Amino acid sequence: MATSALLLSGGDSSRFGGYPKALVSTGERSGVRRMAEVALEEGLDPVVVVVGPHRRPIEDALKGLDVELVDSEDWYEGRTASVQAGLRAIPPAHDVLLWPVDHPFVDGRTIELLGAARDSDELGLWFIPTYRGESGHPVLWKNRVRSEVLELRPDAPIRALIPELGPQVRRVAVEDPGILANIDTPEQYRQAYDAWLARRED
Repeated sequence: MATSALLLSGGDSSRFGGYPKALVSTGERSGVRRMAEVALEEGLDPVVVVVGPHRRPIEDALKGLDVELVDSEDWYEGRTASVQAGLRAIPPAHDVLLWPVDHPFVDGRTIELLGAARDSDELGLWFIPTYRGESGHPVLWKNRVRSEVLELRPDAPIRALIPELGPQVRRVAVEDPGILANIDTPEQYRQAYDAWLARRED
């Protein structure tokens, strides 16, 4: 099935001191560049990066990659507004991998497992990775979820749809702590980065 990536980087990073979370280091490249390269390596197309007030430095970080930047004019309304802006740039028939920039340490293998779960499950619509019983990101939506997300208010949480979908929400076990590594603050980033480096050295 055709799958697109929606990389979400439309906020102002207020809890990160205003520094764009997309630009944190993940080794030799920024977080958003690593995410885009992983998505491209996994065959996702198009790779859409939603941007807000930090468009210019994010655009610079992605130079040379076959990605599409989409401005979220209503980014201040909340994450859903940015997701909706990105969805409108994705072909309607495509499934969508929603990957917030707050989770830059996810393994490519996790994306493969989400895709495999989707391919083998005719009834499931929303696929959430779990690590040791905890749910994380990115999530994979079949294209039928798209209309429901677009109908939400821009300030409404997307997770409000989960109870409505009920058993069509599937959880996919992965061996990837990166799905839980939410770099919402500089301290969380330092902890996640150190843990990621340690995994790479094992």
